[in-house]
Amino acid sequence: MALFFVATVLCYIDRVSISVAIIPLARERGFDAAAQGLVLSAFFWGYMWPQLAGGWIADRIGGRRVLAAGVAVWSFATLITPLASVHFAILLAARVILGLGEGVNFPAIHSLAATWTPPSEQSRAVALNFSGMHLGTVIAFLLGPPLMVAFGWQSLFYISGLAGAVWVVVWMMTVAERPELAPGISAEELAEIHAGRFEMAPSDRKPLLVPWSKIAGEKAVWAIILAHFCSNFGFNILLLWLPTYLSKTFSLSLIKVGTLSLVPWITTFAASNAGGWIADTMRRRGVPVGTIRRQMQAVAFTGGALPLFILPAAPSPVIAVMLVTISAACSGTGLAAFGVNHLDISPRFAGVLMGLSNTIATIPGIVGVAAAGFIWRASGSFAAVFYVIACVYLIGMAGYVTWAGGEERI
Repeated sequence: MALFFVATVLCYIDRVSISVAIIPLARERGFDAAAQGLVLSAFFWGYMWPQLAGGWIADRIGGRRVLAAGVAVWSFATLITPLASVHFAILLAARVILGLGEGVNFPAIHSLAATWTPPSEQSRAVALNFSGMHLGTVIAFLLGPPLMVAFGWQSLFYISGLAGAVWVVVWMMTVAERPELAPGISAEELAEIHAGRFEMAPSDRKPLLVPWSKIAGEKAVWAIILAHFCSNFGFNILLLWLPTYLSKTFSLSLIKVGTLSLVPWITTFAASNAGGWIADTMRRRGVPVGTIRRQMQAVAFTGGALPLFILPAAPSPVIAVMLVTISAACSGTGLAAFGVNHLDISPRFAGVLMGLSNTIATIPGIVGVAAAGFIWRASGSFAAVFYVIACVYLIGMAGYVTWAGGEERI
């Protein structure tokens, strides 16, 4: 769990570094707002395609090798980004390769979580892993500006790419595919892991047949997909455009932008992990799992939407960041709702379901992130973008609380 949490941290350092580096990079290469939007969104062009295949392979053979391959690919893409930046098309291609590698991260980890964690700890385990998104973002925003000032924007990509290569070596040397194969694990630990959950199919069985018709007809699956889509819509736009919004709206220095941009994600890191503990505590106290997921997601989307309606009127960067922080932190608690709900309704196909929902949830990264650039160029303001995010959150809340389920269905 510690290592796949670190993988997600690295995943987001490599993904988010561009949102800080794009400011000097755009100035150096002469990219306008629309071009910047394409660079920021190109990652998602690759990210959406490996999700289902990665989830299926992880459920079939285990997530250990799938995750290692993904980290190796995205670390390579990170390392070559400075060289790729000399040509716009090559830079876009490097971002696509980065997305292809990162596309297997969450499906593989969901499959590993289903194998390694008992139901009573799954909200915490999945929330911890997802919170790596926020810690990785904090690290990128905290270290990015001073590194760029001292060594150039290229240094972000060289350092984080090499860190990924080190992670692959450590992962392959220390991690077992299943608890039964882990050296030194005790009988008591195995009994606790296996208590109250299904048994994963041994890796030497025939390939798992995915019940696509049952998945397609299950409302609880569509509840997860809708919530995941809406959550990613707001998260990706705020994540990738916040530095530029602060820089252009309030004329801040690069160091100031980096410092303020990390505040929402520090808070969200804490809030998402707190959400996981709250959800597991509610489960131990006998609250039905479906009720837990619906209540947590309702809080997440309502609290995520309301501050964004106020944000365009923020008179200072500090107030603007406070509003974004409230929105992001509330939204982060949804990781203990839709984020873990795959394991509730289909533990055997958790990787596949995560691949499915994350594939569809990649679309707002492709469309929304790029569209934000065009809206900003056309209107000279981010107000319309914030209003759209808030409305999308409210739509997601209505759909999820109506359709979500908590018991195993597939």
